[in-house]
Amino acid sequence: MTATPDATTDDIDLLLDIMPPHILRAVSDGQLRDRLIEIVIDLGRPPEARSADALLELSDLPVSREDLEYVLSRVGTFTEDNRAGIERTLHRISAIRNRMGDIIGLTCRVGRAIFGTVDIVRDVIEQGSSLLLLGRPGVGKTTLLRESARVLADELGKRVVIVDTSNEIGGDGDIPHPGIGRARRMQVPSPDRQHAVMIEAVENHMPEVIVIDEIGTQAEASAARTIAERGVQLIATAHGNTLDNLTQNPTLSDLVGGIQAVTLSDEEARRRRTQKTVLERKAPPTFQVLVEIQGKDRLAIHTPLASVVDTFLRGAALEPEIRVRTHDGRVEVEQEAGQSGGSDPQPEPASESDLASLASANRPLRIFTYGVNRDRLDRAVKKLKVPAVMVKELEEADVVMTHKTHEKRRPRKLRELQASGVPLHIVRNNTLTQMEHFLRSIFMPREEDRQEEEREAMRAAEDAVNQVFESSQPVELLPQNSYLRSLQHQIAQRYGLVTESEGRDPFRRVVIHPM
Repeated sequence: MTATPDATTDDIDLLLDIMPPHILRAVSDGQLRDRLIEIVIDLGRPPEARSADALLELSDLPVSREDLEYVLSRVGTFTEDNRAGIERTLHRISAIRNRMGDIIGLTCRVGRAIFGTVDIVRDVIEQGSSLLLLGRPGVGKTTLLRESARVLADELGKRVVIVDTSNEIGGDGDIPHPGIGRARRMQVPSPDRQHAVMIEAVENHMPEVIVIDEIGTQAEASAARTIAERGVQLIATAHGNTLDNLTQNPTLSDLVGGIQAVTLSDEEARRRRTQKTVLERKAPPTFQVLVEIQGKDRLAIHTPLASVVDTFLRGAALEPEIRVRTHDGRVEVEQEAGQSGGSDPQPEPASESDLASLASANRPLRIFTYGVNRDRLDRAVKKLKVPAVMVKELEEADVVMTHKTHEKRRPRKLRELQASGVPLHIVRNNTLTQMEHFLRSIFMPREEDRQEEEREAMRAAEDAVNQVFESSQPVELLPQNSYLRSLQHQIAQRYGLVTESEGRDPFRRVVIHPM
């Protein structure tokens, strides 16, 4: 595959023209202009220019209110999301306000239309598949959206409508930036209206393709499903970096089909060699292809998404197609899409109740260890005098025991052990105390174990509270009994957050929402 060399247009002079004269003089250097990402202007601080690899103070003088007013008088109107722009450019001006609503800081980000970026996924887009883009901020998701819209409208002759919430795709002003080609652009008056404008675009303008930046709410996810069900191709971005992020986000998991807990019959669980309770996809995904943008010139393609999600929920290792753009502009497939993990489902970690039922049989519990200190485990068995033995062959084992470090790294050997279908138990660390706790939980449940279970549930709630504050997104905890749920509700409410319980026992769980 070959790609045309990237061509860039940034209209940077129009951004610099809104700067006060003493700041404008400081960024006259050609090299700085070419590498410039944003200019930061905060009241009472020296103005700064930021590039990918440097930060430069532009003046010894602190920014004054007059400097801020100079810039504000030369940009468009700020909308509810505190963003403004410059007519017919892609530059974005974002405001920081004080408690009284006055603007005391500005982030003036350079917007560049880069041509040629779409070639790395052009074949996928031309197939008519709905495409969901994921990636960290600044990795190029919006640039790829803009270029996709232009190619579909200009080169493939399709009716393309862009739903542009913050004018980042089509630029500021009533006339869109030429970077979107002949695609039409519908502006959104405020972020909370994006889902309504998405539906309006379909009902009123008969598009073949709709392009959307940042699907982030349940209403927008539902609108995207409605659009897809009408046969319109969707190209969109969403909050999250990977497929894993998306499946764990209760607000957006519907984009990949939604996740539900299903209880299998004893016979089916034995056939699959899994626990009785497993996670499965609820519905067809809204999108057929998911692209993780890992870098400017590197991405991973997951397709068909329905099969990929099913494989992921079974715990198998995913092997997406990896594409890279080389220095000479060629697009190469670094790794072909593989299904090596798809046919060998990996079981979920074994629960203590599952292991207790094994231990109740008329023989010792047989443990195969991976990365666990066998001497310490042997000492714990002898100390507690429980019917458990360690075996050297996986075929003889009732359970594989490892610890959290190995489970997170998932080395090849551990993946092979999981693929065997033998239940997996994970201890937090490689200590005698953890091994004793594991054995007690199976053979001799006691009051201290119940207390440890309470502490674990409370720690999970504390971690979820921190995650809610960091992401401003709801966080769903693991299922618990009613008593442990009440403790988790109390912890979240202590921080002023809103909580609710969802699902039915034994899968009822606490969901913590931002304020």
